[in-house]
Amino acid sequence: MSLLLDPPIRQEYEYIPSDHAPRTLAVAAPPLQRAWQQAWLRKSFILLLLAAVWQAAAVWTDNDLLLPTFLQTAQAFIAGIASGELLDRVRASLAILLQGYAVGVLAAFVLTALAASTRIGRDLLETLTSMFNPLPAIALLPLALLWFGLGRASLIFVIVHAVLWPLALGAYAGFQSVPDTLRMAGRNYGLRGLRLVLHILVPAALPSILSGLKIGWAFAWRTLIAAELVFGTTAGQGGLGWYIFQNRNELYTDKVFAGLAAVILIGLLVENVVFRPLESLTIRRWGMQK
Repeated sequence: MSLLLDPPIRQEYEYIPSDHAPRTLAVAAPPLQRAWQQAWLRKSFILLLLAAVWQAAAVWTDNDLLLPTFLQTAQAFIAGIASGELLDRVRASLAILLQGYAVGVLAAFVLTALAASTRIGRDLLETLTSMFNPLPAIALLPLALLWFGLGRASLIFVIVHAVLWPLALGAYAGFQSVPDTLRMAGRNYGLRGLRLVLHILVPAALPSILSGLKIGWAFAWRTLIAAELVFGTTAGQGGLGWYIFQNRNELYTDKVFAGLAAVILIGLLVENVVFRPLESLTIRRWGMQK
């Protein structure tokens, strides 16, 4: 009976492909298609297309006071760089931005670490973010001028407000998404409080933290430009926003667009030189994002 139920045994053999068998050859993509697969080339093409549309619209408008051409703006930008005036304005703005951004990141980390480790810290963070996150940072500028005067401290105050709440919310949301198994593993190793946050929660919540850093940077940059447009000077030296406002008053529209171009270029540089390599070195390297 067992002989009937046993499956038949097939003889093993080795298959040797014939030399005359058809083979499929990998066909190389055309050079243009390979070049188009490069992200930087596609983005450069988009920028060139936007510049062409800008140039055509300015030529059609035929009013330099309302809309200078792209070439006029490029000339004003190069002239501002050559004279050093535009570089000085950018340097003054970035110095204040880095100070306010650093203080905001530190304050957000303290609040989030407190919220992740204690119940009262969680209640404090939820209450403060509900109160102050919907409040535009530029709306606090009159109070900042009243409290700190016309100077660097007022700008730093509004920048900290712009950075603190989106970063704290992003980091806290990342902490909340950490699996309980990782938390229990950390506790089994004796990690508590700040050590648990640094060794377990921060690496696991890194995508949300990085997203909060990017959003906080964008909020801080545009808040600084808006604040400088309002009162501008800091310790006798105006920033990039004041450069735009001053040239608008003097009807140098090409310089106004050159200042706006500087704002955009700095944003692109920070995104592609700072945050994108940071994503490649951390999130994608650890397999947390495809």
